[in-house]
Amino acid sequence: MSSDNNQDEEVLKQIEREVRMREGASKLLAACSRREQALEASKSLLTCNARILALLSQLQSMRKAQILQRVGRRPSEDVLPCLGKVSLSDLRIPLMWKDSEYFKNKGELQRCAVFCLLQCGTEIHETNLVMVDRTLTDICFEDTIIFNEVGPGFQLRVELYSSCVVEDFSLGALGPRRVSRLGGTVGCSSGKKIRAVFESAAVCGSSGGNVGPGSVPPPLSPDLSALGPKYNLLAHTTLRIEHVQDGFKTHDLSLAATEDNPFWLPLYGNVCCRLVAQPLCMIQLSISGQLKVKLGEDLNCWENVYGVLRGQSLLCYQNQEDLESEGKPSLVIPVKKDTFVCVSERDPVHCQSIYINTRHQGEEVTCTLTTRTTEDTQRWSEAIRQHVYNMSQWKQCCDHLMKIEMQISRKAIPVKQGSLYHEIVTPSSPGDGLVVPDLSVEIRTLLSSYHKESY
Repeated sequence: MSSDNNQDEEVLKQIEREVRMREGASKLLAACSRREQALEASKSLLTCNARILALLSQLQSMRKAQILQRVGRRPSEDVLPCLGKVSLSDLRIPLMWKDSEYFKNKGELQRCAVFCLLQCGTEIHETNLVMVDRTLTDICFEDTIIFNEVGPGFQLRVELYSSCVVEDFSLGALGPRRVSRLGGTVGCSSGKKIRAVFESAAVCGSSGGNVGPGSVPPPLSPDLSALGPKYNLLAHTTLRIEHVQDGFKTHDLSLAATEDNPFWLPLYGNVCCRLVAQPLCMIQLSISGQLKVKLGEDLNCWENVYGVLRGQSLLCYQNQEDLESEGKPSLVIPVKKDTFVCVSERDPVHCQSIYINTRHQGEEVTCTLTTRTTEDTQRWSEAIRQHVYNMSQWKQCCDHLMKIEMQISRKAIPVKQGSLYHEIVTPSSPGDGLVVPDLSVEIRTLLSSYHKESY
């Protein structure tokens, strides 16, 4: 029960953090004096709502499992495959402008701010904002999004959001009166806050945070509808393991808007991206230790080695020092997703042996492994079987090690020490009111600072 409570506490802390970030985003949005700042703050608000709903769903699932366990219905104890990393990069969405709009440059020059929200389980990321008009033939997102601790049954939902950019941007009544409350506390009761934020986040669908794939976004709450620019779901798709390949691939988009919507853009209905995966079994050592290895059926060809199971191979070194010095293995035994593994006690010399049979490069490769003790034999047989099962579940992701392109680090903007309130709202002499300077374009940096100061 203590582990269940710890898990609950951890999820509740994450929800509490997103609640604070959401309130910070709302107040930063109220303080914005430029359109670009308001668009970025509104995007942060949408992302926070999506994360809150995902975490609440996770918390509900955890508590359902706990209830089933209390009444004697334990969760399945089936063997689970290893986790891995999934990366999505070089997102391209082609546009289909009319000839009169693109080639003849006729009609009103509509501009939209767009970004993608990507969700896999409770892990949610968003891309940078891109300004789109008829001068662009493709919407290009240069971000590299990496999801950690993903299982082979993952569902990566990609949502494209759009907001019509109004040239005469003005926040009107959202000025000093709201900004003056920026330095206030963010509440003290997490329970009441979570209940309240569930209600407000659940109705924030038209600004993002859909409850689930295919759900219809409910209308905005009156409180949030008064704040800044609005993002609307333009299109979406869901990517799974069968879409993973080491290269660019085109996927279908499901459109969620029509031409009469002000935020509409002429999409072809496709998205091109690079989706790759790195299962842990391909990059991490599964098991290692002393072994005796025999190839084929010759009883006199036993060899003492130090074995390392990783990727598609059981690497056999003369000793552990060769491994640590990054020397070449003396023997490489293929282990793949269709490898057959069994334990036998019929060996005339050794009590128990592990038999491995693999088809490699058109030929059948058979080897026998033994260890010093029965416990080690059991440990190795279980590890090899688990390794084979991992690769069978990750399918083509284990045919070779796919490379994840690391994201180019953005230039960090230093955050000044002191209160965020004084960074955004600079009080002048008494009676002169408040002066609202421009906010930093790095809204996420400010939100992070706000979160830290609110404890």
